[in-house]
Amino acid sequence: MDLTDAPQELSAAAAMAWGWAVAFLPRLATAILIIVAGFVLANWGARLVRRLVGATSHVDPTVQPLLGTIVRYAVLILFLVAALGQLGVQTASLLAVLGAAGLAIGLALQGTLQNIAAGIMLVYLRPFRVGDYIELPDFAGIVKEIGLFVTQLDTFDGLYYFVPNSEIWNKPLKNHSRNPRRLMTIQIGVSYAADPAEARRVLLAMAAEERRVLKDPAPYVYVESYDDSAVTLTFRAWAPTPLFWDVQRAMIEEAKRRLEAAGIEIPFPQRIVHMVSEPPPRAKGGPLPAADPEETRG
Repeated sequence: MDLTDAPQELSAAAAMAWGWAVAFLPRLATAILIIVAGFVLANWGARLVRRLVGATSHVDPTVQPLLGTIVRYAVLILFLVAALGQLGVQTASLLAVLGAAGLAIGLALQGTLQNIAAGIMLVYLRPFRVGDYIELPDFAGIVKEIGLFVTQLDTFDGLYYFVPNSEIWNKPLKNHSRNPRRLMTIQIGVSYAADPAEARRVLLAMAAEERRVLKDPAPYVYVESYDDSAVTLTFRAWAPTPLFWDVQRAMIEEAKRRLEAAGIEIPFPQRIVHMVSEPPPRAKGGPLPAADPEETRG
């Protein structure tokens, strides 16, 4: 190559690079602005959706966080596609790349996708809502938020649980708040000397005077078993779910007071021991005990 041609080739390369920069850099700056605007609008849109959904009574509070998350990711994907289109990426090629990337990400993040699917199913089937007290084999608490990936719980003793949705979806769940009423079952032991009919009358009168106990279905009392130290009675009554724990504790305390006021003893566990004395041992070399005549004749 002739050295005299080098300046001309460098000049041509510089001109080409300058032309590319003039054509591409504005597009790159525009794409960056689109992405930044997408993040801003996505966060704003998610907050707006949550606020609008929270202001209406037609949408369950359980769905609000999930709707906000879906809107956020939808806006981000839309602006990302627009930014890539600004850089000259063809839509067909972009869809193919997104499909391949989605497959690769799906294989790498199977657990995350399981949490997303479980979160969607939890919101769709609604085995529990925000504010419900739920119990699972490993934990229990009050539901604070159901997200796209995790569910957040607070326990009665002030602990915070951050639980993946798949851990909830794949296990049996007990919802203490779902039904409007709950049955309380209290077992009370009375003395064998007491009249079970009188104890039943006292307990039913106690339930009739408690306004928080439901009258339909009616409370009832029956003899459960005859134990070592007491006759066990079972008291059953229904109460509204929000008042269940308070009513149950009040009934346990009031039952003892009412029964004692009626002269019915609530015994504590006790045992009767019979002492059997044995004959004193024979001294060494002493006479043998007299034989039984009947045994001698036999």
